[in-house]
Amino acid sequence: MKSILSALLPCLAIAALHAQDTRQVTEPKIPASGIVLLARLTSQGVTLAEADESNPDTLRLQAALDHCPPGQAVELKSDGPHDAFLTAPIELRRGVTLLVDRGVILFASRNPRDYDLRPGVAGTITEHGLGCKPLISGTNVADTAIMGDGIIDGRGGAVMLGQNLTWWQLAAKGRPHALQNNPRLVVFANCDHAILYRIQLRNSPNFHVSYSGGNGFTVWGVIISVPANAHNADGIDIGQPWPVVHQTTTNVTVTHCFIHAGDDIVAVKAPLGYLTSHVSVLHNHFYTGHGMSIGSATSGGVTAVLVSDLTIDGAANAFHLKSNIKLGGLIHNVEFDDVWVRNSKNPLFIETHYDSSGHEVDGNDPHHPPRFADIRFNHVTFQGGGRITLDGLDAEHRLDVTFHDVRLDHPDSYKVTVDHAVLKLDGSNIPTTGEDVTASGTPDLENPATTAGPFVPFPVPVSALPFSSDRQTY
Repeated sequence: MKSILSALLPCLAIAALHAQDTRQVTEPKIPASGIVLLARLTSQGVTLAEADESNPDTLRLQAALDHCPPGQAVELKSDGPHDAFLTAPIELRRGVTLLVDRGVILFASRNPRDYDLRPGVAGTITEHGLGCKPLISGTNVADTAIMGDGIIDGRGGAVMLGQNLTWWQLAAKGRPHALQNNPRLVVFANCDHAILYRIQLRNSPNFHVSYSGGNGFTVWGVIISVPANAHNADGIDIGQPWPVVHQTTTNVTVTHCFIHAGDDIVAVKAPLGYLTSHVSVLHNHFYTGHGMSIGSATSGGVTAVLVSDLTIDGAANAFHLKSNIKLGGLIHNVEFDDVWVRNSKNPLFIETHYDSSGHEVDGNDPHHPPRFADIRFNHVTFQGGGRITLDGLDAEHRLDVTFHDVRLDHPDSYKVTVDHAVLKLDGSNIPTTGEDVTASGTPDLENPATTAGPFVPFPVPVSALPFSSDRQTY
């Protein structure tokens, strides 16, 4: 099985010398198929015929996952014109791979009742949200995986059955303080050595991928696509506070991926009491979304994060490090190296007064001040102007940030705000004046950034049913 991105995904090992993930991460291999399921439905563009909405494959999918021998795959194959499967929530099993062949689409059910954690809650707006099962979940199952060159479509832009609006319209309707009960696409909780490989994930009603409470997660060659204005449609969330897993999250690698998100592109978080550490985000291309993010929930602490060899093209926020006194903790030993950014409203946004509007489930006690220490930006190029914000909490909790060879293309096209910060400059042309700011080192204000860069087009169409909302990208 040859990937559509095979020319862009060389088979290689990511040397531990260049990563924070302590594992020796190599390109995954697709296992032999233990069970093969043939498609019975036929896709109609990006949806299904209405008559097929009452013919789900959930039971046979779950039975196949339950009975597949560990170390093998449940393979979803096309059968002549039949290329589609339809499912309500399903659960992964220990050692078993869900393999979606190229040309096959696994569609999510549009029935909110299929996702209820509490009767009648999915597809509604409530005070706390979090009322849905994910479409695909792995809980306490090691060595599980989702692979293949096919598509898993969450159908966030499709009208829910029994309602007159889509999942995304519900999310927009619930802003800013009420919370939509929308399902996530893929959730791993307490899963060691989980893998996503070469799969295309699109149109999730909420987060596309959530991983928390495990040792070892590899995301390699994955494409995530969703319209830019799909609220809370994050790409990949690491150390997510919900579900609460009571375990640290460590040794995560996200590599060779293309992500077009509606909210955080990749977010690194840490729930209260549980550290997130040793995260490598290497050799990726990001597009729309709200940033390569850390936070907002960082109460458990975040450390040993490396983001390297990255392009960010057209994101509302490029780098977004965010927390507040209810959700904060120590964020340190974080490095962004060899990154190119263009056409971002907020190319660099570090904020300690982030308004989470109740979206996180931990940190209700306002005694968790965020501390950003040893944050390093090396060889970073910004193009296209925008706003740069470095917002420390107060004089006792100042930002500690180093800039080495960080360059703006036209410094006068950036609005820069800095307060409560200790900055180290070396060959960078970022202005550093502000309230309670200490700057040291050797800036280079004479040499702007080059206008070249290793940007590439997004490799697939951003396919979705028509979607509109009153939400503005920010």
